[in-house]
Formats: sequence, structure tokens, C-alpha cells
Amino acid sequence: MKKTIPYGRQSIDESDIQAVVDVLKSDWLTTGPAVEAFENAVGDFVGAKEAVAVSSGTAALHAAMYAIGIGPGDEVIVPPMTFAATANAVVFQQGKPVFSDVDSNSLLIDPALIEKKITPQTKAIIAVDYAGQPCDYDLLRKIADHYNLTLVADACHSLGAEYKGRRAGTLADLNIFSFHPVKHITTGEGGMVTTDNHEFAKRMRIFRNHCIDVDHMQRAEKGTWFYEMVDLGYNYRITDFQCALGVSQLKKLPAWIKRRQEIALRYDLELSKFPAVMPLSVATHVCHAYHLYVIRLQTHRSELFAAFRNAGINVNIHYIPVHLHPYYRKHFKTSKGLCPNAERAYNEIISLPMFPGMQDEDIMHVVSTLQHEIRKLFA
Repeated sequence: MKKTIPYGRQSIDESDIQAVVDVLKSDWLTTGPAVEAFENAVGDFVGAKEAVAVSSGTAALHAAMYAIGIGPGDEVIVPPMTFAATANAVVFQQGKPVFSDVDSNSLLIDPALIEKKITPQTKAIIAVDYAGQPCDYDLLRKIADHYNLTLVADACHSLGAEYKGRRAGTLADLNIFSFHPVKHITTGEGGMVTTDNHEFAKRMRIFRNHCIDVDHMQRAEKGTWFYEMVDLGYNYRITDFQCALGVSQLKKLPAWIKRRQEIALRYDLELSKFPAVMPLSVATHVCHAYHLYVIRLQTHRSELFAAFRNAGINVNIHYIPVHLHPYYRKHFKTSKGLCPNAERAYNEIISLPMFPGMQDEDIMHVVSTLQHEIRKLFA
């Protein structure tokens, strides 16, 4: 039977399983002490004063938009080269995502283009650390401060990355992480927002719990039944057994990042032999976390994609530019030509397998398949 290599997957060992089992045997399955332990662990790892755990990366984005007060008529600048949730979170709060194009080499939001999109209704910028490379946060901070905007980092791809010696999770006013199984660590589903702003953290903590002012554990500690719903929130709580898994996973993150970088280096070396295949550019002042390893081909993308899949290598495409989705075309009147760099890249990109559990023979299978097909396609 032909072995299948996914583009990404989780790594789970016995210590992860035992951490979950221990919580399943405890008194608290949700809103308990493991949630705070996970928040503290992630906050300490990235160097943030506050960390708020929620049920998904999407919930984290939504909570961040609530925390900064996005509402009807407010505009938030977002890049198109991202998963739809980045823009959807703005819409959830009845705001308007304004798409600003990416740099053609890195596919990160281009700071030079942002100011043209700013209006009196603009309230925030969401930067997306596409593939695991942090954006140019110094330039983004200057723009945000000049126009009195909140800077949000969608860092769902970049846990463990660094920008000029500072870790992802501290680079913006609010920083969003995802713990989906293909991300750097997993809790099954789950997300986190890190921030140094205590008021933002307070708002997100009630938002994840229906905007009720005290949660079940707090009421138990105080010996009271009384609570009040102070605003309209959601059930975005994460369970204790998920958080126990997250704490266990986080201990392995440095080694996993190192392995991702080793795989990327091998890809870099092999791709250097084929000028027709281009990896994305990487800035010299970043430590790339390599959630994805993305290549570009100006021609033959469909043929190479099919060849990989036929070889049992489940490459993927990240992403269809958000403004091209039917929902945004219909409700926000977006269309082709709005973000030409992202649109051009979409027709050229392929994400190669990238996860720390890849064996050396898996890497060689991807590389040899790539070499064979490139020679055939570009002969």
C-alpha cells in the first residue's frame, strides 16, 4: 500500500496522553485550573503579560475584535492571503474588512500599501504571519501609532517565531494563536490571545463565557451562585483536558521548531537547483517558524500538484485570496484586480509537507518527486 504524506499533522506521545488522562480523572473538565496553567505557560513562553485561551483560533480572532470594540461601520485592514477566519472575525462584529495587498515575494501584508486603505472609519490592522514568518512589525507599528489604530497579529502560523529577537505573541497589541492539529502545537481545537493590555484580557475572558462576569470556578471559590450577563458574548470556552494537552505539547515546541527549520533548509538546498521553482523570501531579521513551506511556479502548477497527489504526497494550496470567495464578492462587492499580488500568487503556490514528525525518507520522497516532475515539466 502506498504511503501517504500529509501536508501537516499533529505529533502525540505518551506524555501527552497521560496529561489528558490525569485531567479526565480530576474534578475539573472545563473552566478549571488547567486552563489557567496553559494560559500562564503560553504567556511565559512568548513573554506576554496576559494570555486568554478559547475554543479555536477563529474564536480568538473574534474575541480580539470584541476586545478592541469593533462594531457596525468600523473598518479593519486585513491581507487577502490568509484563511477566511481572519476577515470573518471582523464581520462577526458587523465591521468591514478592507483588503490590502501583500508583498509579492513574502506574501506578507505590504506596509507600503496600507496607508492608501486608511479612512476615518479604520480602527485596526490585522497582520498575518503567513507560513510562519512574522510581518514587518516595526513599520506596522509606526503606521498604527500614527493613525491611532490597534495592531493585531494573526500569529496562528508563527508560534515560536521571532522578529528582531522578540517572540511572536508580543509583536502587536493583541496576538492570535491557533492550536489546530496542523499547527505547531495542538489541543485538538483551541486558540489563544496574548496581550500586555489587562483591559483587553478582561473583556476577552468574559466574552468567551457568554459575557457573564464570573465563571463557574470563580463562583465555586467564592461560595456563591450569583452572576450577571453584562454584554452579549459566546461560549468560546476551552476544556481543561485540551489545555493539559497544550501544556504538554508546549514543552516540545523548541525541538519541533528546530526540526521544521531543518526540513525547510533541505527544501531550500534542493530547490536552489531549479530556477523555475521559487520559495518565498525570508527576511534576515526573523526566526521563521515554518508552519508552511510554500513554493511558487509561474507555470505548470496544476500538473505538479496532480503529480504530487498521485505519488501519495498530499500537498495543499494556501490560500484562495479571501476577497475572491463568493461571500465577500456578494456582500462586500470585492472582485478580481483588488489585490493583484495575492491573486497572482494564488495561481502559482503549492504548500509542501511540513511537520516535525516527517522522517528523512519522507523528505527524500518529496524532494525526489519534485526533482523528477520539475525535470519533466521544464525539459
